[in-house]
Amino acid sequence: MATVALVDCNNFYASCERVFNPRLAGRPLVILSNNDGCIVARSAESKAMGIPMGVPWFKIEKEFRQAGGVALLSNYALYADMSNRVMSILAGFSPEQEVYSIDECFLGMAGRDDLSGIGNEIRDRVKRWTGLPVCVGFGPSKTLAKLANHVAKKRPAWNGVCSLIGLAESDLLELIGGFEVREVWGVGRRIAARLSHLGIVTVGQLRNTDLKLIRREFSVVMERTVMELRGVSCLAIEAMAPAKKQIMSSRSFGQPVYDLPGLEEAVAAYISRAAEKLRRQRHVAGGILVLLQTNPFKPDEPQYHPSITLPLVLPTADTRELVRVAILGLHRIFREGYAYKKAGVMLMELGQAASQRQSDLFAAPVDPEKSLKLMATMDALNARFGRGALRLAAEGIEQHWKMKRGRMSPCYTTRWKDLPVVG
Repeated sequence: MATVALVDCNNFYASCERVFNPRLAGRPLVILSNNDGCIVARSAESKAMGIPMGVPWFKIEKEFRQAGGVALLSNYALYADMSNRVMSILAGFSPEQEVYSIDECFLGMAGRDDLSGIGNEIRDRVKRWTGLPVCVGFGPSKTLAKLANHVAKKRPAWNGVCSLIGLAESDLLELIGGFEVREVWGVGRRIAARLSHLGIVTVGQLRNTDLKLIRREFSVVMERTVMELRGVSCLAIEAMAPAKKQIMSSRSFGQPVYDLPGLEEAVAAYISRAAEKLRRQRHVAGGILVLLQTNPFKPDEPQYHPSITLPLVLPTADTRELVRVAILGLHRIFREGYAYKKAGVMLMELGQAASQRQSDLFAAPVDPEKSLKLMATMDALNARFGRGALRLAAEGIEQHWKMKRGRMSPCYTTRWKDLPVVG
């Protein structure tokens, strides 16, 4: 029988902040999106207050502060570095590791005994080496491992470790059968609603549903989910994450932007970031989407949410060419008289760079070798000296449109001047 572990960091963003600021311990804490927008993460204390995920900060700010709560801007550099540290530690427990998200991963545990002991060792090592709390769930499939982790996290009696391996069917159904079907990995709101129409509202009911009915009403993917709930492993651990099919880069502005030059700087900056990710996965883009948005939370102001998709004659990963095309698209959708709150770009039709390709008869000749070397040099310098150390002039210098970062905690682990000082 296969054995899979799912390790998940508890309240990851909030826990990262508390590692370096112990004064936040025990206090309600929320993490905000760009420009103090919406709540993207909550501590256990905030969840207990009934603070919903995704609610705009201005709607709950007064009540939250009165309760002694603290709000911080998301510090993605810190969270990414802490995630890398956790995943490096977990890699020492199994040669089979799939990093599923920034705060959770699957581990292959086939042939391992004393799973409770291994789970407690994982929790202890991650806590001692990073300061972060984690929960561990074991199951004969990925889907059951996720449910086991849910039990470990939500039921204190399990002390952060739950194993479904070897449980009798009656005990298994007693433990997880009553969970709402939306707790099942891969079952979202729409699928849950469709299942409800069929009278399937719990995990136990879904587990016992006829496979032919599931396949007919849904898909082979849902059929595999039911098989996984029955302990049949249908989803292998993937050591390599699949390459992204699209790359999105979008940010809200720190203040409204009214003019075209400011928007050009923002679009160029977003394209540069997206192009860096594109080259990292060794792909080229065949199309670009550019979008603009006014502030939907100010309905009294004129609203305008345009977008445009631009095909590329020759797929490329060269930031210069991607910026040139994106700016052309921006000029086509820009309209004066609007207070723009957000801009974004998306690189589409991603694929491997062809070694030989037909040139564009009407375009200026481009030496692909020089382009590759220039982009590689640019990426290497930015990796060494920090993002933006070398950038296109089109991105601007002062960038008045950049998002507000006053609430963001220091980059404790990735910036020398922000290193914590003991003394």
